[in-house]
Amino acid sequence: MYVVELSLKLSPMPVAVQRKEQSAAEALYGQVKQAIESGHPRVLELTCEKEESKRIALLSSELVAVQTYEKSAVGGGSKRPGFSFDD
Repeated sequence: MYVVELSLKLSPMPVAVQRKEQSAAEALYGQVKQAIESGHPRVLELTCEKEESKRIALLSSELVAVQTYEKSAVGGGSKRPGFSFDD
């Protein structure tokens, strides 16, 4: 399972959706990144593949950052998101 996590302006909590395949997570990452780069506000509607009833619509101009990481099946944890010198 892969997580695509979005950081929003003035919000301490990120928004995250999950994708089953790495290619799907990378495609969504590219779509969100392109929306941020365009500079033209538009509504992005995202769904979660793990919980298909989970949906969110947000304005692209409110996005600050997007990241992807793999959610590990071992112990229910996940790889540490973001960038770190520690493994």
